[in-house]
Amino acid sequence: MARAKTKHLSDIAVPSQLIHSLSASAFHTLHLSPRKAPRQAGHRFPSLARSPKFLLVSLFFLLALFRTLRIGSELDRLLPLSPVPCSSSSSPEPVRSVLEVAVEGGGSGVGVGAGAVEGEFWRQPDGMGYRPCLDFSEQYRVETEAARGGRRRKYLLVVVSGGLNQQRNQIVDAVVIARILGAALVVPVLQVNLIWGDDSEFSDIFDLEHFKRVLADDVKVVSSLPSTHIRTRPVEEKQTPLHVSPQWIKNRYLKRLNREGVLLLRGLDSRLSKDLPPDLQKLRCKVAFHALRFAAPIQELGNKLAMRMRSKGPYLALHLRLEKDVWVRTGCLPGLSPEHDDVVQRERKLRPKLLTGRSNMTHHQRKLAGFCPLNALEVTRLIKALGAPKDARIYWAGGEPFGGPEALLPLITEFPHLCNKENISQPGELERFASKSSVLAAIDYIVCEQSDVFMPSHGGNMGHLMQGHRAYAGHRKFITPNKRQMLPYFVDASLPDSEFNRIIKDLHRGSLGQPEWRTDKVGKDVTAYPVPECMCNGTSTSATL
Repeated sequence: MARAKTKHLSDIAVPSQLIHSLSASAFHTLHLSPRKAPRQAGHRFPSLARSPKFLLVSLFFLLALFRTLRIGSELDRLLPLSPVPCSSSSSPEPVRSVLEVAVEGGGSGVGVGAGAVEGEFWRQPDGMGYRPCLDFSEQYRVETEAARGGRRRKYLLVVVSGGLNQQRNQIVDAVVIARILGAALVVPVLQVNLIWGDDSEFSDIFDLEHFKRVLADDVKVVSSLPSTHIRTRPVEEKQTPLHVSPQWIKNRYLKRLNREGVLLLRGLDSRLSKDLPPDLQKLRCKVAFHALRFAAPIQELGNKLAMRMRSKGPYLALHLRLEKDVWVRTGCLPGLSPEHDDVVQRERKLRPKLLTGRSNMTHHQRKLAGFCPLNALEVTRLIKALGAPKDARIYWAGGEPFGGPEALLPLITEFPHLCNKENISQPGELERFASKSSVLAAIDYIVCEQSDVFMPSHGGNMGHLMQGHRAYAGHRKFITPNKRQMLPYFVDASLPDSEFNRIIKDLHRGSLGQPEWRTDKVGKDVTAYPVPECMCNGTSTSATL
């Protein structure tokens, strides 16, 4: 009898975002709706149907159902619940690091593991034959042996802060400072990220044994202070001035370090000069591009996601800076709606210290000067003008966009194959890293590194590291948005599309990842511009690490 009364229920997929958007009262009402009473004899339905109140409620229900299905369809299109639209069940060939390809065979101008790629947008820049070459001088090798023979070991302790890529920059400088001082480097301490609550340690993110092994001929790396130095009170420097020279480092610390045996440094971001002697520049490249390899679980998952992106051909990677704090810090506005702009402006007034310089400029002045991140509409117009095909597979990295799915609507409308790590991961793959923002950023970095084309929507640590990494791997295509020159054309509604596209292409002909000499750019980091200190195009031996 009970079986006979059981109703057959049809399963309808409803996006989780839609469920969360329902108000508590509405959900409560739906949950507590009374059950229908059994139909009585006399067939009351015809009289009920003639009731104006019943007709009004029925009409409201049908309209609400139609709107629900329509919104659900739109959200499903924006944020696919399944990785199917962005992944493939096929098993493509294993993805090899672009750096491995470069060291072995030089920049070939083709996709990693994809063979030759057709289409102007996917065409790689002329790398002019540049390949990694880290040939250290004889004097450098002599100094290495002298440091090994020292009777008393000195130790450098460093605490690095910020996000993943900011920490990587500081680790690079820490190794170089240890080399300058002839000290052993204790594995850097990663300061707990107060914004994200990430308490990852060095070995959670990077391959520690690989780090030690690669740098064995440059700097001795130890996991902890030896027992002979544990009770030593270290010489502590909380704030090193910006852009100091190797000689300044020696004058400031060497005498005290020789006496005490331990030096503790904090806040190393941009403290060491970008213009160093050739051997130290090569060491910077060696740390950034060879020693700092991600830990195996991170590398393996990143490679899997890159394989899924590549399963149907080449892909473009975008680093989108659309987070709320980015709009607040840059003094810019997202342009989604007056309400969203008001939220950003109010927060900026409440926290004026977040604004990073040039506080006397208006939002409009900042934008035309190229200081603002590109929003999704501007990114869409730019890559479309540069020839990105509508069926291009695009991976976007970055934090939660301010405004939610609506912020990405221009991109997803023009390029429906837009994915991120959540879309292309399988159930359970990301859960163990859910509270590890640095690990998630590392996964993004791996997928972006292995893309055929990369473009950041704004400058920053990841963009600079990616620029150098792709250059070091054979000058793989890296689009640098020429914001200052192109944005006036974005607001010119009189320009036909064909003329707009021609202008945008002309403005970016020299901004596609071609070799650029760092020595032509005063104060630029060799990890962003590795030519000529870390790359050569003659008969020099390439790096073998």
